[in-house]
Amino acid sequence: MAVKDFMIRKVIYISPETTVAAAADLMREKGIHRLPVMENDRLVGLVTEGTIAEASPSKATSLSIYEMNYLLNKTKIKDVMIRDVITISRFDSLEDAAHIMITHKIGILPVVDGDQLFGIITDRDVMRAFLKVSSYGESGLRLRFHVKDEVGILATIVSLIAEAGYNIITTVQVPKDDGTEIIEIQLAQGADAEKLQVLFRNAGIELSDIQETQARS
Repeated sequence: MAVKDFMIRKVIYISPETTVAAAADLMREKGIHRLPVMENDRLVGLVTEGTIAEASPSKATSLSIYEMNYLLNKTKIKDVMIRDVITISRFDSLEDAAHIMITHKIGILPVVDGDQLFGIITDRDVMRAFLKVSSYGESGLRLRFHVKDEVGILATIVSLIAEAGYNIITTVQVPKDDGTEIIEIQLAQGADAEKLQVLFRNAGIELSDIQETQARS
């Protein structure tokens, strides 16, 4: 799965000359928490709610509301923005994006190739992709197998399901350290749970769990 398939393409951004007050107002208006900073069609920085909070006067300050507003309307984003921005290519994998976010403890990656900004991807986008890949919200049956990690086991399971005439929506494999693996298969509506249990029992493959799943929006 590539970043380009899950990134946000319509990016709201600001310039380095935007004031801190204007950036904060834009975030509130659009319901967003980060803004790329662009200059001459190039990504030059990133501003977040956190950086704006750090740039704002403390509640313990002796400044008046008028003085605080004056300060925020005078301070430019270029003076508070993050300049060393970690980015990712649209052709990188979603797993790369997740690894970078975890490693650097960040929740957003501008998607950049060359000097051009193509979009952004956030930790929420990665979570949505995970839900999609795992077929969360699909009605049908979910089969869970805990089997030996050996060549051909997935092909055997899939073949048995296909021969039974059931439609597979997604498959997920998770290798374990003990030489086994977890295989989860989501089937579309119409699959017969009892028939599947008998099918795999006769094939000598342990079906460790079978659950009916409900449609979710």
